[in-house]
Amino acid sequence: MLRSVLFAFLFLSSIALARAQFATLSAQAKVSLVTFGPGDELYSGFGHSVLWVYDPVLRLDNAYSYGTFSFDQGNFYINFMRGYLPYSISVHPLGPQLEYYRAENRSISEQVLNLSQAQKQRLYNYLENNYLPQNRVYPYKFFYDNCASRLAVALKTACGDSLVYKGYTHEKLSFRQWIDRYAYKQNPWADFGMDLALGTPADEIATAEQATFLPDNLSIAFKDARIKTAAGLVPLVLTTNEYFKAEPIVYKGILTPAVVFWALAVITMALTYWQIRKEILDFTFDKVLFSVVGLAGWLLALLWFATEHNDTKWNYDILWAFPLWMPLIFFISKTKKPSWFQFLLIFYGFLLLCATGNVLKHNYVVIPILLTLIIRVYYINNSLSKIPEKG
Repeated sequence: MLRSVLFAFLFLSSIALARAQFATLSAQAKVSLVTFGPGDELYSGFGHSVLWVYDPVLRLDNAYSYGTFSFDQGNFYINFMRGYLPYSISVHPLGPQLEYYRAENRSISEQVLNLSQAQKQRLYNYLENNYLPQNRVYPYKFFYDNCASRLAVALKTACGDSLVYKGYTHEKLSFRQWIDRYAYKQNPWADFGMDLALGTPADEIATAEQATFLPDNLSIAFKDARIKTAAGLVPLVLTTNEYFKAEPIVYKGILTPAVVFWALAVITMALTYWQIRKEILDFTFDKVLFSVVGLAGWLLALLWFATEHNDTKWNYDILWAFPLWMPLIFFISKTKKPSWFQFLLIFYGFLLLCATGNVLKHNYVVIPILLTLIIRVYYINNSLSKIPEKG
């Protein structure tokens, strides 16, 4: 029995090894980093990168992408929110992809890498090994392990000590600031949502290598890298081909978060002034407003405590988007005077000062939101203070 099991194991192992024997590239083979610019959709708003291996002798045309996912997977959005969404490497010819990205108005550039024949072969073997069914799926991490950062790992594995690679060294920004640079003008609502969801880990300054989670930064890092040869250091990028230059993507809508929330603050101020002047005691607006705030708080709590996303933890927005607003707001009584509303007024004022002094690290739209909440907390406290004591 043991001998049969051992034989079966050796037989399967030999098959796996045989399948792992990859083609030998010809001298005409080339390896390139191809960078695609940002698109309109949220998942494409930061660009994309692939490594392209082309060999006319072998008729090889493989563009390796680590950014493949499927909407058809069960519980897609739930898995995405929880941080369990699996990504995988996929391989397709480059030509149809060029047409697709050009049609989407996304810039396309190719950087042909100045690699030796042995380095090309090792890189090709590495990519093919990753493409094996047992290796191709990986746990995607937007900042630390994505379609761009994995390509740098592949290159360093193939080149070893001969590669002089420092990452993106031109600027030092936090992860949040990098996101703002892309999302703010292209999709301000997505930028607001991501700012709201991200916690303090996103405010850490990205290292030079971490900054290459963005494809554009990876492209610049490759341009700056060098390869050690017998003749000395040479640029990693041999030539650059610009296939398509896209028109800049700018959000054309009028109702941006800034417009909507500042308008809400003005409307809230006008409504509150009218209610106080007319001595109207009505908390309907507050029940709607603070219910939404509470629900947002519960979402932030779930992202903090119930997901694998490290970057959504320690999110201090939960201090103003307090989860227990929902359902506590429905227990406001026109006959009681809860003293904690005075504390809330002071506390929200303190948060407003913090937000105003921290706009570089956080979406400034939180300022009109806090103003709206302060106005209504003031109204509730002012209205309840005028209720006569029972005696």
